[in-house]
Amino acid sequence: MELGPIWLTAKLAAVTTLVLLALGTPLAWWLAHTQTRVKPAIEALTALPLVLPPTVLGFYLLILLHPGSAIGSLWVQATGDSLTFSFSGLVIASVVYSLPFMVQPLQSAFAAVGRAPLEAAASLRASRLDAFATVAVPLSARGFLTASVLTFAHTVGEFGVVLMVGGNIPGETRVVSIAIYEHVETLQYADAHVLSAGLLAFSFVVLLVVYSLNRRFPVHAL
Repeated sequence: MELGPIWLTAKLAAVTTLVLLALGTPLAWWLAHTQTRVKPAIEALTALPLVLPPTVLGFYLLILLHPGSAIGSLWVQATGDSLTFSFSGLVIASVVYSLPFMVQPLQSAFAAVGRAPLEAAASLRASRLDAFATVAVPLSARGFLTASVLTFAHTVGEFGVVLMVGGNIPGETRVVSIAIYEHVETLQYADAHVLSAGLLAFSFVVLLVVYSLNRRFPVHAL
């Protein structure tokens, strides 16, 4: 069994999860507490990858990241490499595609914490950052775990977006889902079965872990 696509998929999922933890946490915190009128629009925009066909999202990302675009041109000038058909492009596409899987669990977790613990921390002269780090984050631990696990698993299962943006370059963009597609196209069903069965087992274990955690550690216990 070829290990290259498996390693590349794990690497992509790990990098995507870390990037989304950094970007999605402040966004989820803001969405959980803001009262602005544009909140529904931001929530809809964040959830858009859930309803858009992956090929549609991949097509527009391909246009956005192409070397002829403003973003793609700046990247080429800065690095000498193209964002399209590269690992960096896959990361950007995966971050966009998996955004709701990070933001929505975190937003729910932050909303469940409520304002009382934060007000108590403020009464003890804790800054907003201190209150977030020492109160909100520990109380939202289950949300962070759920968001991270779902984001990682969702990235592992990507197909349409990564195919549009990254293509099928061995060692660079050929992740497991693309390898399965290629095996099926070339009638190598045994190899496709091995990778597919692995993804099936991985997906089941991920969902089992998430549901077990949700049942073992309910929100009111945090």
